[in-house]
Amino acid sequence: MFDFFKKQKTTDENVIPILPQEMYAESALNLNDVIAPSAVKVTSKDLVLGEKVVRSFFITSYPSTVTDNWLSPLINLDKVFDISIYIHPVDTAAIMKKFEKKVAEVQSQINIREGKGFVRDPMLEAAYRDLEALRDRLQQAQEKMFDVGLYISLYADSEEELGHAEAEIKSMLESRLIYIRPALFQQVEAFQSIIPMDDDKITVTQKINSEPLSSFFPFVSFDLTSDHGILYGINRHNSSLVLFDRFSLENFNSVTFAKSGSGKSYATKLEILRSLMFDTDVIVIDPEREYESMAEAVGGRYFNISLNSEHHINPFDLPVPREDEAPGDVLRSNVINLVGLFRLMLGGLTPEEDAIVDRAISETYALKDITPDSDFTAIEAPLLSDFELVLGGMDGAEGILTKLTKYTRGSWAGFINQPSNVDINRKFIVFSVRDMEDDLKPVAMYLVTHFIWNAIRRTLRKRLLVVDEAWWMMKSEDTAAFLYSLAKRGRKYYLGIATITQDVNDFLRSPYGLPIITNSSIQILLKQSPTAIDAVQKAFNLTDEEKFLLLESGVGEGIFFAGMKHVAIRTIASYTEDQIITSDPSQILAIKKAKSELLASEEQATK
Repeated sequence: MFDFFKKQKTTDENVIPILPQEMYAESALNLNDVIAPSAVKVTSKDLVLGEKVVRSFFITSYPSTVTDNWLSPLINLDKVFDISIYIHPVDTAAIMKKFEKKVAEVQSQINIREGKGFVRDPMLEAAYRDLEALRDRLQQAQEKMFDVGLYISLYADSEEELGHAEAEIKSMLESRLIYIRPALFQQVEAFQSIIPMDDDKITVTQKINSEPLSSFFPFVSFDLTSDHGILYGINRHNSSLVLFDRFSLENFNSVTFAKSGSGKSYATKLEILRSLMFDTDVIVIDPEREYESMAEAVGGRYFNISLNSEHHINPFDLPVPREDEAPGDVLRSNVINLVGLFRLMLGGLTPEEDAIVDRAISETYALKDITPDSDFTAIEAPLLSDFELVLGGMDGAEGILTKLTKYTRGSWAGFINQPSNVDINRKFIVFSVRDMEDDLKPVAMYLVTHFIWNAIRRTLRKRLLVVDEAWWMMKSEDTAAFLYSLAKRGRKYYLGIATITQDVNDFLRSPYGLPIITNSSIQILLKQSPTAIDAVQKAFNLTDEEKFLLLESGVGEGIFFAGMKHVAIRTIASYTEDQIITSDPSQILAIKKAKSELLASEEQATK
């Protein structure tokens, strides 16, 4: 068998056998084989690397003055390209001799023109002044000279696409008086100069001094990286981190728009998880029961709000007035909110019924000695049945009583006509309304939001309220108005409102939709559907490029707005975060299976 694998090399003296492992080592792929394209085609003006066409360029000239960030539009261009900048220091003594000769030449030209009586040449005189000024700075060691070469490799799937990209880049740079040329018949050398091998094979350079050279600093792309905050994702243009603190803006609110399955809930859960680590209390109104496992994982509390719920919320509960609030103002505000709730519960009210309900609510509170002038902090709030009792003694309230019966003695009485027994004194709280009837979901979300608002006003603490699928609340004018009032008033109580929805048209159709957006300092747009993109473009003043970016984005990709800045973003999570927040059914089943197998093995071990 050895003779079969043996390879011999004959010399004058002996025969050297080659062992099988040596034969295998000779045939193994090295790194160059792995990273090399499948084929390379070289032409005079470009290269074909596998399935990509590459064209390399060099800059031939610059204007006399370059502005800061002149590279920014190029780096932020949504194209695939590489840029290499070679900076070769030039000996100051050698360059000074050339400067003396050049200054003398320019001075001589000026003198000749003056001697012939020609009109003075402003450009020639400006060049003389610039040369003299630069020579002075070089002599004083305030400046140094460099040979600078800037090369660009542009990638595309076809020559036609490459031509369009080349025209766009040329137009962009030439508008700044910066001119580029393709490296004709030097595409191989130019490409080798651009790849990160630190070998300038074409050496097409321009002499540039220190001050304008500083404008070449390449990391000038749009970013939203701050010194503190949480990680929202990765900048898709330059892979920098999008770090931001919503509580550092003029208001702490955000809106997230995305089509179903585009990763909006995933991105929101990621923000929640990271916010919890920075001492932020989070409360979620969950219409689809997506946050239950997350609440369990982080030690939060989960309340399932339904007709048969064991948790009760009394809509007549009053918040404890703060030091800067008058009890009468708190009571009046709560009465107004309750009128909106009853308008929603009863399917609308006539002006006469509206006035009756308003008066009945005040009298219901008065039954418990709760008046604008009283201290009601230690008084037990009335119930819905007390409100029904007051209505029974009022003229014109018969129709209201008929509608109210199902809430006091009907199927919903167990939830709404009881003292509150919901404790939200935890870092993470979730209210799920998935099991609530669709017709009653807006009522449940209004009631829960009102309860949360009263609880928030009791103690000043950094909090985030997440309203998922907010279009449910935008279906009714009262619930939409209440959500808008939270967005406006939340900052005073250190509260940020995160509004999330997939139904953009329903959200914007409400008269409060656009005001909620304008009162949100952070706006996150993920992948959009073609039917909604025009409404989104109009609401957010998007360019056509941004519009198409949202249409072509993948899951978890989109645009992140914060104040006046915005960047293209991609949401990323660690493995542990992904296991906690995922809503992928296949992943959830796999996690549950792994847990059950672990429990079974632990039980077996104890036996």
